[in-house]
Amino acid sequence: MIIICIIGVLLLSYSIIPTFYYKFKGTPIPNYVEEKKFLSLTFDDGPDEKYTVELLDLLKKYNIKATFFVVAKVAEENYEIIKRMEEEGHTIGLHSLEHKNGLLNGPLYTSNDFKESLRIMKRLNINVKSFRPPWGHLNLSTIINLKKYNLKLVLWDVIIGDWKSDITSDEISNRLIMQSKNKSIICLHDGRGENEAPKRTIEALERTIPIWIEEGYEFLKVGELYE
Repeated sequence: MIIICIIGVLLLSYSIIPTFYYKFKGTPIPNYVEEKKFLSLTFDDGPDEKYTVELLDLLKKYNIKATFFVVAKVAEENYEIIKRMEEEGHTIGLHSLEHKNGLLNGPLYTSNDFKESLRIMKRLNINVKSFRPPWGHLNLSTIINLKKYNLKLVLWDVIIGDWKSDITSDEISNRLIMQSKNKSIICLHDGRGENEAPKRTIEALERTIPIWIEEGYEFLKVGELYE
């Protein structure tokens, strides 16, 4: 019983408390963009050889710049997509090496995750300046490595479950419209997901982006907020 309690305390201190602290704290918006009416579109879990390309086409259609938090090993396998992201002016951030849960990763694994991820991104000629942990879960080693590599932790204030298998594009669109507000950082997904989830995200954005534009929003990427 004592051993279980000790393990529980260590887990709380190492990962659960840091995760809840940073989720509660959120990602403060810099003062110099306070006068702007904007949304920040961010996409996790890619790149996907099919859906990220379709998403890039959609963003290009509306001249929107977004932020892609990419999984390093997946990025390594899709260099042409990464190259296109950069050429079209999007911000590329890091979303870990293999999309493992930070609540369960020990210090050695976490440190190696950052080291190998950044090595891959450097080889792809991408200067990464921001990081989003999978599921928003982090630990004390995550915080140490963020400081070590001078990376900005970027979470979100809008996340609508677009990766789920049973959510429709209409539901995604409705939730985006209802939950987004001025200066929202919106977390969506262009990779992984269930039952071709990214396809429904793109369909939802096809309907939602014109509404946002009509409401007077501009779109800022993370690079314009924090870099």
